Amino acid sequence: MGSFEYRVTLHPVEAFREMILFCSHDEGCKVEMVASEQIRKMENLLNEGGLQGWELVQANFAKDGVLVFWKRQM
Repeated sequence: MGSFEYRVTLHPVEAFREMILFCSHDEGCKVEMVASEQIRKMENLLNEGGLQGWELVQANFAKDGVLVFWKRQM
């Protein structure tokens, strides 16, 4: 079994200001409410990591930003 290395990156909320991160019980949310520009920003973030050999493990969304966990085989 191979070894892995891990990386954690923090991306401030300003980079994803229009992205819907949470849904409320009262108002709900719909995927079509996410702006296409924000989807492209997330795609770019993931593709940049992927080009360097990183695989997304998890992304945690909070009111002040996105914390992203990556891994790649050593």
